Amino acid sequence: MEEQSVKQCCAAFYGSDFARLLLGDSFHPGGTELTHHLGALLGLTTASSVLDVASGRGTSAFHLAESFGCHVTGVDLSKENVRFSAEEARRRGLNQQISFQFGDAERLPFASNTFDAIVCECAFCTFPSKQIAASEFYRVLKPGGLLGLSDLTRMEAALPDLEGLLAWIACIGDALPVEHYIKILRAAGLQLKAVEDQGHALTEMVRQIQGKLLGAEILSKLKKIELPGVDFATAKQFAQTALQATRTEKLGYSVIVSRK
Repeated sequence: MEEQSVKQCCAAFYGSDFARLLLGDSFHPGGTELTHHLGALLGLTTASSVLDVASGRGTSAFHLAESFGCHVTGVDLSKENVRFSAEEARRRGLNQQISFQFGDAERLPFASNTFDAIVCECAFCTFPSKQIAASEFYRVLKPGGLLGLSDLTRMEAALPDLEGLLAWIACIGDALPVEHYIKILRAAGLQLKAVEDQGHALTEMVRQIQGKLLGAEILSKLKKIELPGVDFATAKQFAQTALQATRTEKLGYSVIVSRK
């Protein structure tokens, strides 16, 4: 699939009402609890300037700013997400501490050596040009700055039942073994600091999605909600296959912290 189409499709989905119905406010395994853990690993303080790459609707950015007192800039490929997040920052009175703007992770609209830390949650695996994105992370980090990455991982073997557009939307499409992510980051100049297995968070998230899919299907049939174009049968089968893959450790979730 053409790279820009993949990125735009994923961005459109994660800005949709259906995505919020399935995933809630936090679009990644572990939710804000894992985001908080990542912030602690990065040693965030009130003096920290943080970039949240693929910031979605700003859930992680708000949590980090409110929990650690840091200044956060969110960048996302969905203009709807950027608009919503900016309005929410103003509503919370945090627009002096948090800002959001439209941008591509492979062409970050920031000067070199700008940020003390970067957070990228469950998004790096969807970037078609991961090496370019990693190089951009390196470029905008200050010397000694830290990157906190949490993402889907997969075994080397192909997963034929988890392929296609739905796999890209579910962030599985181009997930890699954790060792490959580390290699990509090192090639960009980032040095490994820590790796953690968070596979249990992925398993729990898939289970929650299964339950919400069933609820959404029932509400749709009762005409309580309108979700045109949603193929529930395919989505439920995909979720069941993904759950089995997590149980057999063919799919996982990891946290990687690297330093410039």
